[in-house]
Amino acid sequence: MIQRKPLRSSGWMLGGAIVSFLLTAASCAHHRHRLQDGAWRAELSLSHGRQAPFLFEVRHTATDSAVLTLINGEERTPLTGIRYAADSVTIPIDAYDAAIKARVSGGLLEGRFIKHYIENDTGVPFKAWQGSAPRFAPADSPTGIPIDGRWDMLFIGAGGDTTQNVGIFKAENQTVTGTILTSSGDLRFLEGALTAGGVQLSAFGGLTPYYLELAFTDSSAVEGALYTARGKTLLAGRRNNRAALANPYALTSLKRGFSRLSFRLPNANGELTSLADPRYKGKVVVVSILGTWCPNCVDEAQYLAQWYRENRERGAEILGLSFERKDDFGYAKAAVERFKKQHDIAYEILIAGKVGSESVAKALPELNGLSSYPTTLFIDKNGRVAKIYTGFSGPATGLFYEDWKKDFNKVVDDLLNANGHSS
Repeated sequence: MIQRKPLRSSGWMLGGAIVSFLLTAASCAHHRHRLQDGAWRAELSLSHGRQAPFLFEVRHTATDSAVLTLINGEERTPLTGIRYAADSVTIPIDAYDAAIKARVSGGLLEGRFIKHYIENDTGVPFKAWQGSAPRFAPADSPTGIPIDGRWDMLFIGAGGDTTQNVGIFKAENQTVTGTILTSSGDLRFLEGALTAGGVQLSAFGGLTPYYLELAFTDSSAVEGALYTARGKTLLAGRRNNRAALANPYALTSLKRGFSRLSFRLPNANGELTSLADPRYKGKVVVVSILGTWCPNCVDEAQYLAQWYRENRERGAEILGLSFERKDDFGYAKAAVERFKKQHDIAYEILIAGKVGSESVAKALPELNGLSSYPTTLFIDKNGRVAKIYTGFSGPATGLFYEDWKKDFNKVVDDLLNANGHSS
C-alpha cells in the first residue's frame, strides 16, 4: 500500500505534466496565429512589378478584440471585426466592401486583398511584417532639390491623351507627404521619402493602393509614374506655386430648358423622397451625388455630417443620392446604412441605382453627364439648381480644402440670405 501511492501520484503528476504541456503548446499556437500588438509594415503588389508599402498598428482591447489602424500621413483608418480561423485571419474593410485575408505565422502575414463586389476576385498579393520599419528605407544621399509646393501635374494616358492636375508636396527631413488633385477628387494622403533623384510615395486607405515615383529632370521639373494594381500612368510635372484645377462650377451643368431636379427615389426604408417633400420645400438644399465606395465621398460626408448638425436650424437641408456597386436594393441599403452609422450622418441618403452613366441618366435626366463622385448641387429656396460643383478637395489637400470650406459656406449663406418663395 505504501509503495502504490507514489506510483499513483507519479502517474497523476505525469498526466498533469502532459496536460500542462498540451495547454501551453495550444496557447503558443493560438498566439502564433493571431495578430501581434504593435507596428507593422505591409506591401501590396501592383502592376509592372511595383509594391505599395504602407504601415499599420495593431492593438487588442480589454475584451481581446483587435483593432488594426491603417496609417497614411495624418490619416488614421481603424479596421475592426477581425476574425480568426485556425492559422488564418480575415481583416474586413467594410467601408469599401473588401477584406484582407492572410495566413498568420508569428510576425508574418501573407495573403491577398480582396474586393467582394468584384465577382470571383482573385485579389492583390499582400505581405506584412511586424516591426517599426519605415515605409521606405531612407536614401543614403537624398536629392537636394526641394519638392515643397504646388506643381502642375500632367497625367499622360496610354493613347497620349493628357489631363492637367495639381500636385502638392511637403518634405520634412527625408519624409515627404502630399497628394495630387484631379477634377474628380484627390488621391488623399500620400506619404513617402526622398530618393537620390526625386521622391517616392505610397498610400493604402482601404480601397486603392497607390505608388508614385518622381525624378527631377531639372530643379523645376519632374517625370515619373503612378502605379495601381490595374496599371501605370505616366506623369510630367512643372513647379508652379499658382497651380490650380479648372473651374469646378463649369464642369457639370443642366441640360437646356431645365432648372430643377425631378428625382423621386427610395431611402433605405424604401420610402420615396423628392425635393418637393415638406422637409425640403422652401429650403436651401445641398444635394450630394455620392457612392459609399468613394474615398472622396467619405471625406465630403464627414464634413457635411458635422456641418448639418450645426446648420440645419438655419433653414438648410442636405440630401445624398447614392450610386452603389451593385444593382441590388438590399446590397445598397446595407451600404448606405453602414455609411450613415459610421460617419454619424443625420441627413437622408437615397438609393439612386448602380454606379454608371445609365443609372445616372435615369435618376437625373436633367444633368449633362456626371464626371465625378462626389458632385454637389446647391438648390435655392424655390427648388431651382443654383450651382453645381464637380469633385472635392479633401483634408489631404491643405489650403485647397480650407478654400473649399469657405466657398461652400459662402454659397449656402448667399442662398439662405436671398429672398425666395416656394413655387
